[in-house]
This record gives sequence, structure tokens and C-alpha cells, in this order.
Amino acid sequence: MNTKSSVTALKLVNLYRQEHVIIGGWAAVNAVLVNEATDDVINELQNLPTGKMLIRHIENLRSGKTPMDSIEPELMPYGGQMQDASMPSVELTDNQWQELEYGFENFTPDQAGLKMFTSLGVVQQFGPEWITAIRDAIAQKPYLMDRWNVINQTYNAYKLWDTANEIIANPISERERAQVQADMPEYETYLPMFGETGMQLLEKLRTVISSLN
Repeated sequence: MNTKSSVTALKLVNLYRQEHVIIGGWAAVNAVLVNEATDDVINELQNLPTGKMLIRHIENLRSGKTPMDSIEPELMPYGGQMQDASMPSVELTDNQWQELEYGFENFTPDQAGLKMFTSLGVVQQFGPEWITAIRDAIAQKPYLMDRWNVINQTYNAYKLWDTANEIIANPISERERAQVQADMPEYETYLPMFGETGMQLLEKLRTVISSLN
């Protein structure tokens, strides 16, 4: 396995899957896909989930079949469902707005605050997609965005904290190590929020991927 190519392939797959939350949409994502998909990266993509679909998409872009700001419908990640979910079309009742704003006003950036917020009925109704759904709902009330950003950052921090501890505690494959390296900018952003303990965990993660360098 070409380690550098594997890391790049993982990054491109992540961009492909997350286009619905990336500023600039397909125009921004496609430029990166075309520029960074070398032959070695294409070989690595063959073995990744949705990798073959991504290869076809890149080929379409390079041939001119697909415009640089678009994608063929049959090659949309998740069958296009996330694209639909990302539109600001979530409607809440007056009671749900009241509950949501209560959650915003009483949120604290810690585990207790996160547990309180995710326990709200208006949040739980969306299941695992609550992050996308709540973000889209508050597009109608931009004055809530600052509070939302604090909640979103807290959620990401604790999610990465749990993932990092799991990685440290269990043996991982070379491909999983490559995924950690691809995600390191996120770990470097969020783990320092936990102070000295977070910095120590970050150093352990760096040690885990050191064999890739």
C-alpha cells in the first residue's frame, strides 16, 4: 500500500461523501478531486467503500461529460438523500421552536450540556441525522447560529475524544491509521479543547500514525 496515496484517497472519499456540508458545493469539491486523483490514488480508491463510484465521477469530470460544478445523479453519494436533507426545509412547530430555543439558552459546553440538548424531543425526533436537521431548521433564524456553533463544536469535540480513546485502546489496521492521519486536522482542532489531557491524547494519536511518515 502506498501510504501517501492511501491518505489522499481517504480524504477524497470523505470530501465526496460530505459535499452537502462543504461551502462551494460540487464546484469546490470537484476541483480537489480532479487535481489530487493521481494514478496511485485511483488505485487506492478501488478498495474503498464508494471508491468505484468516485472513480467514475472523476473520469466524467476529466472527460468533460460532467461539468465541474455538477455530478451525474446516479453517482450521488448516499443516493442523493443527504443532498435533499441538507436543504433548509426542516419545519418545526411553535412548541418545537420553544423547546429548541430553551435548549440553546441553557446549553453548557460540556457533557452535561450536550446530554441535555440531545435529550430534547425536538432533537431526538431526527435520530442520527439531528446535526444536519437542526442546522437546516435554524437557517430560518440566523440569530441562533452563534449558539448553534457552540453546540456543534462541543458535539464534534466529544465525538473525536471518544474516537481517539478507542483508537489508542485497540490495535488498528494500516488503513485505519491512514484514516486517522487524514482526520488529524480535526483532532488537532478539537482535542486541545480538553486542556492538558487532550494534548496528551493528541500526542498519543500522533504516535499511532508515526509509522506512516
